[in-house]
Amino acid sequence: MTFNWPWALLTLLVLPLVGAVWWLTRRRRKRAAVRVTSMALVRSAAGGRSRWRRRVPAALLVTGLAVLAVGAARPQVSLPQASSNATIMLALDVSGSMCSTDVKPNRITAAEQSAGAFITSQAGGPRIGLVAFAGTAVVLVPPTTDTQQLLTALRGLSVDGGTAIGEGILTSLDAVAQIDRSVAPTGATVTRAAGAGYADDVIVILTDGSNNRGVDPQVAAREAGRRGVRVYTIGYGTDNPAPLICGSGQLGGFGGSGQFGGFFGGGGASGGAGGGANTFDADYGALMRISHATGGTFYRAQDASQLGRALGKLPAALTVVRERVDIAAGFATLGGLLAAVAVALSLWQDRPRRVIASPG
Repeated sequence: MTFNWPWALLTLLVLPLVGAVWWLTRRRRKRAAVRVTSMALVRSAAGGRSRWRRRVPAALLVTGLAVLAVGAARPQVSLPQASSNATIMLALDVSGSMCSTDVKPNRITAAEQSAGAFITSQAGGPRIGLVAFAGTAVVLVPPTTDTQQLLTALRGLSVDGGTAIGEGILTSLDAVAQIDRSVAPTGATVTRAAGAGYADDVIVILTDGSNNRGVDPQVAAREAGRRGVRVYTIGYGTDNPAPLICGSGQLGGFGGSGQFGGFFGGGGASGGAGGGANTFDADYGALMRISHATGGTFYRAQDASQLGRALGKLPAALTVVRERVDIAAGFATLGGLLAAVAVALSLWQDRPRRVIASPG
């Protein structure tokens, strides 16, 4: 703990003065004591108060004044906070297997809901960008703090053919480079110094399949690693075959004209999948290698709750800075409360007491 106005701690010197005044007051009371012949009468008037109870108000008052003095010095504590310059790129797989119903109601809907809950929980925090990838990858929303824009884009996701995980990583890198000038865009020659720290930016790849289009994901991971951008991967879905069913609004690719509209037999309100079953499984080994190469972490999510927990762990992965927080208000409140209790207790103990002497 540090102090913004350390000279205010000199007010603590008032405490010995308060103690001296209290001691002198006690001495004057003793000198003014009235002699009485009945000790029983004295004990009755005293009400049986012990010595330590009489000292409680003074102790509370001194403590309250000490706390107020510390508060006057404007104490500050250093607390860890996520870097305000951080960026999280969410790269979501929208291949056809995301219509699998092994995760209810289907994988893509559950992913939208979990990602939406995560984005909402980070409102006012790091920038978040959104990338969708199937046969290729596109930036749906560049890194932003506009929560509503991100949620609107999530609600418009639709599936398409192919799974280009490497393209998802590289597209996310370029989106980060547009915001963070310390991160070089793809294609630039980058040499990372040994022992260099990580960037304030992370990429999250959520996929339920294996790469079958575009750039090798391991090549893309090395590009991210050279830039100090960590890639966190989430292997999504179960190993249980299930029908592929998507609603009509979830068919047709990024722009509504992808090849999966025909594969699903035209869709409809129930998105009839023609009885098709999910035969796509994520390549967990490849996802682990991507994360290991970049300093990230691999997560396995078999349902919506596990996916939500995996996303919830991401803020702790960001670069953490320490910020000073002023806690003077807390000291002022506590000190004032202690002083008020001391005064109230002192008045209660000194209230007039009736002394009734027995006849004779």
